[in-house]
Amino acid sequence: MIGNSVADFSAPSTAGTFKLSDHKGHPVVLYFYPKDNTPGCTTEGANFRDLHKAFARLGAVVVGCSRDSVKSHEGFKAKMEFPFDLVSDADEALCRQFDVIKMKNMYGKQVRGIERSTFVIDGGGKLAREWRGVKVAGHVQEVLDYVKTL
Repeated sequence: MIGNSVADFSAPSTAGTFKLSDHKGHPVVLYFYPKDNTPGCTTEGANFRDLHKAFARLGAVVVGCSRDSVKSHEGFKAKMEFPFDLVSDADEALCRQFDVIKMKNMYGKQVRGIERSTFVIDGGGKLAREWRGVKVAGHVQEVLDYVKTL
């Protein structure tokens, strides 16, 4: 819920363990995406990569999250030259915390998966903004524009 404190969490990532409380005083942009190396997720990650310096100048920490393994994330991050870390949520603990698992239609079948979503947690650890059911085009710029207002 916007304005509420986000419970601290830690999860395995491409930089060891990512812990929310390690980033107190900085906005954290946590984006959930369905799967490494898929077209929409690759484009979204590339957009965060291309605007990463602008986020960093604002003191913001960008981190991506999916259910893929750290090993998969490491390959995806290296291939795409992401300057930010990717969190592995294989047990879906973070997905549950942020309520991003949804039933989706894929090729006419119902499948459980991550709904593309982005959350901005302010430097005090409160949920400042959320986007759910994200369409990739223009989204990262919208997130950056919002972070500029913090």
